[in-house]
Amino acid sequence: MDRNLALEFARVTEAAAIAAANWMGRGDKKSADGAAVDAMRDRMKYINFSGKIVIGEGEKDEAPELYIGEKLGTGKGEELDIAVDPLECTDSVANGVPNAMSVIATGDKGSLFHAPDMYMEKIACGHKAKGAISLEATVAENLKNVAGKLSKEVSELVVVVLDRPRHEDLIKQIRTAGARVRLISDGDVAGAIAPSVWESGIDLLMGTGASAEGVLAAIAIKCLGGEMQCRLKPKDDKQIKRLQEMGISDYNKILTLEDLAKGDDLNFTATGVIDGPLLKGVRYTAHYCITHSVVMRVKSGTIRFMETHHRLDEKFYKN
Repeated sequence: MDRNLALEFARVTEAAAIAAANWMGRGDKKSADGAAVDAMRDRMKYINFSGKIVIGEGEKDEAPELYIGEKLGTGKGEELDIAVDPLECTDSVANGVPNAMSVIATGDKGSLFHAPDMYMEKIACGHKAKGAISLEATVAENLKNVAGKLSKEVSELVVVVLDRPRHEDLIKQIRTAGARVRLISDGDVAGAIAPSVWESGIDLLMGTGASAEGVLAAIAIKCLGGEMQCRLKPKDDKQIKRLQEMGISDYNKILTLEDLAKGDDLNFTATGVIDGPLLKGVRYTAHYCITHSVVMRVKSGTIRFMETHHRLDEKFYKN
């Protein structure tokens, strides 16, 4: 993907993050998410590319905007697969707690995993622990293997897990094995990426989260040199049928990074809404709104962090 186009997507996530940040701490996650979705979609229509959402907010009857299959861009230029999460961590924004961002991932047509919005079982680690994780292994085995790769004791490991009732047994197994647990209310894109960011203090992600977030995280992890495995978890026959309609017959298959995001012409763009392990959140001064973003390109291996000052009061510059 062209570098200038990557910068255009950064402008899109900036707009979505700023729109969502206006709802921080107001206790209204639907309005926060809606503001991010509207801002992201509005900015997309001015960019010269021909995009199609392959995984995102849900099916057309579930999401009026940024739904799976929706066409984006002007229709001119590169054909791209798009994965989106306009507001990762809606609850975090509503409650004013850390770890929220706006995210877009892109790849050549046919490169991104095309699936319905459903749960995925996930495990992710950083590059130093590559080869030590497997969804076919037990929790204790994964922890032992990762600890060995990292030259740590199991008791020194920190595992990030979404704070959900469905994870009660998983959390118990992690603690029984002797490792430590960091619970997060939302945000398993950031949670999955965190083990690949050495200063995050996180060694592993375990648990079940949304499929869109799995694809988004896969591109960043691929760029950072980490590893992730996923497995679809359809909840009923309707979801199984939808998978079959989309050409996915073996939903028990363990999906690797290459299954989720093929090749290396892949890009990950995110802007922080509230501070998290990867990015600072939106900040305001008297005359600026300040955003912090990251653009990762798998092909070049580059990771660019950007601080952008958005002018608020034009009169100030006319004095």
